[in-house]
Amino acid sequence: MTKSPSRPPAGLPDKATLLAFLREAGSAEKADIARHFGLKGNERRMLREMIRELETDGKLGKRGRKGFAEVGALPPVGVADVVERDLDGELYVRLVEASTDAPRALLVPDNGGKTGPAPGMGDRVLVKFARGEDGWEARLIKKLDAGANKVLGVIRKSNKEVRVEPVDRKSKDVLIVPHAQAEGLRDGDLVLAAIEKGDQRYGPKRGKILEKIGHEGDARAASLIAIAAHNVPMGFSEAVEKEAEDQELPSLKGREDLRDLPLITIDPADARDHDDAVYAMRDEDPKNPDGWIVWVAIADVAAYVRPGTNLDREARDKGNSTYFPDRVEPMLPERLSNGLCSLKEGENRACMAVRMVFDKDGKKTGHKFVRGLMRSQAKLSYEQAQAAIDGQTDDTTGPIMAAILDPLWNAYRTMLKGRLKRSPLAIESPERRIRMNAEGQIISIEPRVSLEAHRLIEEMMIQANVCAAETLEQKKTPLLYRVHDAPSQEKLFNLGDFLQTIGKPWTKGEPATTKRFNKLLDETRGGDHAEVVNEVVLRSQMQAIYSAENVGHFGLNLDRYAHFTSPIRRYSDLIVHRGLIRALGLGKDGLTDREVSELPAIAEQVTMTERRSMAAERAAMDRYMAAFLQERVGATFPGRITGVTRFGLFIRLEETGADGLVPVSSLGTEYFTHDDKSHALVGERSGARWTLGRNVEVRLKEATPITGGLVFEMLSDPAPRDPNAPAPRLGQRARGPGGGGFPKRGGNRPGGPKPPKGGRPSGGLKGVRKGKRR
Repeated sequence: MTKSPSRPPAGLPDKATLLAFLREAGSAEKADIARHFGLKGNERRMLREMIRELETDGKLGKRGRKGFAEVGALPPVGVADVVERDLDGELYVRLVEASTDAPRALLVPDNGGKTGPAPGMGDRVLVKFARGEDGWEARLIKKLDAGANKVLGVIRKSNKEVRVEPVDRKSKDVLIVPHAQAEGLRDGDLVLAAIEKGDQRYGPKRGKILEKIGHEGDARAASLIAIAAHNVPMGFSEAVEKEAEDQELPSLKGREDLRDLPLITIDPADARDHDDAVYAMRDEDPKNPDGWIVWVAIADVAAYVRPGTNLDREARDKGNSTYFPDRVEPMLPERLSNGLCSLKEGENRACMAVRMVFDKDGKKTGHKFVRGLMRSQAKLSYEQAQAAIDGQTDDTTGPIMAAILDPLWNAYRTMLKGRLKRSPLAIESPERRIRMNAEGQIISIEPRVSLEAHRLIEEMMIQANVCAAETLEQKKTPLLYRVHDAPSQEKLFNLGDFLQTIGKPWTKGEPATTKRFNKLLDETRGGDHAEVVNEVVLRSQMQAIYSAENVGHFGLNLDRYAHFTSPIRRYSDLIVHRGLIRALGLGKDGLTDREVSELPAIAEQVTMTERRSMAAERAAMDRYMAAFLQERVGATFPGRITGVTRFGLFIRLEETGADGLVPVSSLGTEYFTHDDKSHALVGERSGARWTLGRNVEVRLKEATPITGGLVFEMLSDPAPRDPNAPAPRLGQRARGPGGGGFPKRGGNRPGGPKPPKGGRPSGGLKGVRKGKRR
């Protein structure tokens, strides 16, 4: 936790004193630093200069929206892996997804063994970080899993031995298992195996088969692999299923009767559950001319999933539902997610609803939450609702067109004025949809169409989320915020370096704002550099997370934001619902004092589970893409360079959106230098350039569904030497044929590296519904 260091004599500190202060405090904002040292006027300006210099020197980094911390500092609470054991048997952990300079920390067990069995090498743990006398310490909160001690792999049999080859393209843990354990298993079976602990130092590791998962030839193997590889919890315990089955629809007692309010649901055509409903009407208040009243009703999950129950504990462990092309691993049992908590047409359902008032300019002027009983008037798909607005009604939409759909769209178009004035980040992030038949075979991979109906629901959900955060703050009730920090100074400098290479001005010292980013995107939209600018701006963004402390939501350009609208599939939303029940006195099943004290840990947990699900969903998509393209090895495709690294070029195909690698070893006979500022590979002899965002043609050489790996051969020619570019810097060579510097497990094989994380949409900039995560 942040401490309050002792106060020094007033006056501008030197850099060493400033760093010592931040080292002791953990982190601080500029105003806090100035107040601590008693700085005024010109001294505050000099402090800002000093902070900029320390940032440039790599000694200071951003913490939160306005705070600063010493580079290498660790957060108060974090998820870490046990990575080292010293000669005395002490364990050390390293923060998951830490920067390269992040320190290790000594793992300190809890008192009395309350967190369960002691962790071991490779285990993942939730810890509290603090500086000790001899360095960083990590006090154990709880053990999360032992995934690093397990290998998901494919059985490969021979007369000599049975091997388990990992399906993770980054893993080197090929295991040898006894023949006796493999009896009844076929070559190609997917298994989960444990690494045998011991002092073995040479040769393949020994393993023990824990369970059979499926077979690599199964049509749905990609999802099974992703679930097992990322430790996504499957199914529910008997106790949880029984609790769900014992639930009954709450009565009207203590609830507002909303059954006459013509709320409707608008969802994907294949949706099995419906957790939100909307309705809009003209505001008849003469003080609000041309204003609108918008209702958003959300399934009242808190009425069924109560604190301390088996349902609650398992939902918290899962954190959220996980979505694959062929299946969903839900957070709640079907009795709730597709039954009592699904706002089905014509059926009474318990809900939490918010009534919002907007003026003629789309500004929200007031809101009120109620706990009610509702009855959906109609169930529509996005396409069905959009077709009706476009003039093509059907038997369902025709009768409700004038009374429900027209008012909804008119209210949305008024709300849109407020959105445009707010100017949220307008990054374009196209998504792909995999269509499968009943047997699990892929029929097609196609772009998801973005309709006005999608944007209508999205904006109404965003405003409902804002209302939840505002109400809880007003009632001084702790909550889980959805926060999205502003880009770091380092990311802005990197963006400026790249924009300079394409002739776009970008003043590095100016603060990041969504309007500034949107101006850049608007100026390049439709031009030669539109896609690459969109890609680089996307990579400059931070990831959205859950937090008990608010730093605002940069991408949405909102001061406060909380997830309220999907408690069926997100535990964070359930916590917000309970907070509202507590704050507004809407029942006895609200947020408990214990949950209030655990909010930082819950925030860390649900952030971890969200990223786990995102990684699993992405891995499954990669494998399905590779399976779909396997029969087209040798075919040529148009694509675009979406990643430039020292070991090759990452290509995204136009047709399917699949990502694969062109190894640098296949690009030519000369050395290539990786120019990280211009995102290019540059030939040391010819100066020929391969640059980010360039459209190219490639031939598919290899497709490996079991790992999701695609390898391409480049057919296009590189761009000629840039006459204004400086000579390539030696010592940062990428390897061509016969050259050095290529990683041992390089990208010239299906098991090679994956695209850089920055090459995929940030977790903070997608939609708000059906598993999407703003």
